[in-house]
Amino acid sequence: MAFDIAAINEKVRKESGFVEALTLETQKVMVGQKNLVERLVLALLANGHVLLEGVPGLAKTTAVKTLAAAIRTKFQRIQFTPDMLPADLIGTLIYDQKTGTFNVKRGPVFANLILADEINRAPAKVQSALLEAMQERQVTIGGETMFLPEPFLVLATQNPIEQEGTYPLPEAQVDRFMLKVKIDYPNKEEELQILRRMAKTKAEVGIQPVISPEDILRARAVVDEIYMDEKIEKYIVDIVEATRHPERFGMKDLAALIHYGASPRATINLALAARASAFMQSRGYVTPQDVKSLAMDVLRHRVIVTYEAEAEEKTSEDVVRKILEEVPVP
Repeated sequence: MAFDIAAINEKVRKESGFVEALTLETQKVMVGQKNLVERLVLALLANGHVLLEGVPGLAKTTAVKTLAAAIRTKFQRIQFTPDMLPADLIGTLIYDQKTGTFNVKRGPVFANLILADEINRAPAKVQSALLEAMQERQVTIGGETMFLPEPFLVLATQNPIEQEGTYPLPEAQVDRFMLKVKIDYPNKEEELQILRRMAKTKAEVGIQPVISPEDILRARAVVDEIYMDEKIEKYIVDIVEATRHPERFGMKDLAALIHYGASPRATINLALAARASAFMQSRGYVTPQDVKSLAMDVLRHRVIVTYEAEAEEKTSEDVVRKILEEVPVP
């Protein structure tokens, strides 16, 4: 096995070179927000979708547009609104009077990178249409099923304030997102850099494409080969199991705070994300730290707390934090 890991290490070193180039290119525009950029690249490698949450003006949209510009791929920004229809997203059938036939007019979802801006402003029908695209990587128009291009990644943003006129995402849709990333304000030094770089009437920075979709697909094949020890597999399962039955891990006090624990999709996503994290660090094997550093982003939107927890002002993040402290690390 040692020889196998050495071979995987070498393959990862060769294939992961673009990660640094991609990060450096995005930093031409992005100041700070290192965690945000890393999570976007990680989702790209792990074939998962990302939900970004933060107050207005924290560069959520800018980060996604910058990442898209650094990849030779098709990018679509979709502004979600209350009057939006599913056809505005996936497309529709258009009648051709000359031929007397219906032709498919494809919607903006037929792109590699989709920015779903303020996703919680669209009604349930539109959210359901996006759900099929996210999970099945296909859409159905007029009875015809069409596959979406690869890679396909949905990066959705939502605003935690201004809940008036919004449609909260149902648990089933939220579970489709591999990661939920919360974005905070920059520190003083970073904000000073932002001021100097962006406080201009025309603050444009040229981003050069550094990778292609083929590079991403090739990297994903290597991510799948990254070695994960049985102890780490059991560690991932234990963390997810603890969100459902915390009393089995000596956390009886948490049982009354959890209404629903994480689904098996969380287990799969945590393993995939940990492998992608190892790849980004040019390692051919997963460490417990890879799992622990990503567990919050994978689980925070999948653990549903009880009314009792809300009364005690306990959030899903508090629950996950406690679980990560108590579950034994291999």
